[in-house]
Amino acid sequence: MATSSIFLSNPFLNLPKPRTSTRLSSPSYFSSSLRTNGLAKPFRVEIPVLYPKNRRKLPLLLVGVVGKTREEAEAEAGSLVGEDSAEFELSKQKISSWVYFTVILGVVLYALNFLWIDNSTGFGKSFVDTVSALSDSHEIVMFALTLIFAIVHSGLASFRDQGERLIGERAFRVLFAGISLPLAVSTVVYFINHRYDGVELWQLQSFPGLHQFVWLSNFISFFFLYPSTFNLLEVAAVDKPKMHLWETGIMRITRHPQMVGQVMWCLAHTLWIGNSVAVAASLGLIGHHLFGAWNGDRRLAIRYGEAFEAVKNRTSIIPFAAIVDGRQKLPKDYYKEFIRLPYLSITVLTLGAYFAHPLMQAASFRLHW
Repeated sequence: MATSSIFLSNPFLNLPKPRTSTRLSSPSYFSSSLRTNGLAKPFRVEIPVLYPKNRRKLPLLLVGVVGKTREEAEAEAGSLVGEDSAEFELSKQKISSWVYFTVILGVVLYALNFLWIDNSTGFGKSFVDTVSALSDSHEIVMFALTLIFAIVHSGLASFRDQGERLIGERAFRVLFAGISLPLAVSTVVYFINHRYDGVELWQLQSFPGLHQFVWLSNFISFFFLYPSTFNLLEVAAVDKPKMHLWETGIMRITRHPQMVGQVMWCLAHTLWIGNSVAVAASLGLIGHHLFGAWNGDRRLAIRYGEAFEAVKNRTSIIPFAAIVDGRQKLPKDYYKEFIRLPYLSITVLTLGAYFAHPLMQAASFRLHW
């Protein structure tokens, strides 16, 4: 029995030239063979060769699988246009990269504390006090802090292509994180300190089973919230940051997991707290992430063109919608796409964050923001 594999990244293959049309490139045909009862039977697999509008080619892989029908071979050959999310191979990791990551993380945390969090040296308290001077209403201040973070965060993301061309990928990532992270910390600290200062709208905390429901909702939300853990080395700019077109794992459920996770987190916390400050924070965060979903699609369409359109056509924003209507076909071993180190890391960090809630609250109270 023979197995054949053809890697289309081979430079000697005559691939069609990239095109910038919004239509799919003309299909290319590649030949292979299946061996049955000692006879090789040729078949032709047809897959469209897709190129992003800016002519950055996505790697394509064609695999002829022995024992598969022509239809099954075609389905497997052209199954992925985007990238395999949360892929982590220990053999490809460099100890030096993770040493750099640890050093960079330590430096960032020290700088964040000295320049922003510590009231004696940082600007965090002055920033929060300035925003608080806008109104005596905690709801308005909470919404304003969220809005400032959203404008800066999404604004910088929108200019990512131009910024990377101007100063480079790593420098832009440092700029992006250096501005966004302090604003995020201020918003979170203010929410923790003032989450019960609003007008009470309902009180359901004694309702049987509600605590367990809220806890489970928050736990699940973190698997949607943090797809950035797919490559921590890029987050810290140890590896050159890239704009990824993920397609597997959580992306099969929803194309915008961070938006879905944020909605789940907000609804769970608002249900538990039950007052106007929680509502103001949730409205701001959900609005920001709804805009982020639209803006993310726009940016991916610009970066990847036809390849993104192919992924978009077989995924959905609303969770499970593409699966239900048949546009997304889940592999039989779909669960294996979650048995990976990044998802394990999310599990550990989520449990750690839950048990660290008292420490987070105590640290926030001491800041008096």
